[in-house]
Amino acid sequence: MNLFKKISIAVVILILTVLGYFYYALIINPKSPQGTAVFDKDDLKMEVTYYRPYKKGRLIFGDESQGALLPYGKYWRLGANLVTKIEVNQAITFAGVDLDAGSYRLYAYPQESYWELIVHTDPFGSSAQEPDPAGIIARINLEKSSLNEIVEQFTIDFETSPKNILLRMRWDTTEINIPIN
Repeated sequence: MNLFKKISIAVVILILTVLGYFYYALIINPKSPQGTAVFDKDDLKMEVTYYRPYKKGRLIFGDESQGALLPYGKYWRLGANLVTKIEVNQAITFAGVDLDAGSYRLYAYPQESYWELIVHTDPFGSSAQEPDPAGIIARINLEKSSLNEIVEQFTIDFETSPKNILLRMRWDTTEINIPIN
């Protein structure tokens, strides 16, 4: 076998090994498993897909000097592993911002007293870096609430009342509610 064939086989094996590792770590046995929040009522369907990290005794939100996992004012992809995505089948008002039917990415910049939520047009972009400013369609400041009990695993769900729909994000002792009409 010539040298070119040996190198080609080695490269293919290396690529397959790396892809296999990422498939195993993200799909088969992720440390932060995938979660889905679904709202389906009348003609409206919304689905949020995200990854759910655990607290594991760590300081989640706080100052960088304290060793917080998510320091105030720093970019966060709203979960772990890959992008957090919301899909809607019809136009909605999301925290006062009009969104057409489609898929969007969500990011956050947690602050001490509020969160800045970013809604981005590209549902398939990278979550490892801050969103491309060209695709940002909304920057929304959301009030932060404190919970009495610790939520161990990051959780996104929908809460409904006769008058409105809330998209809820909870982790540690923090809760963010996003009104949807």
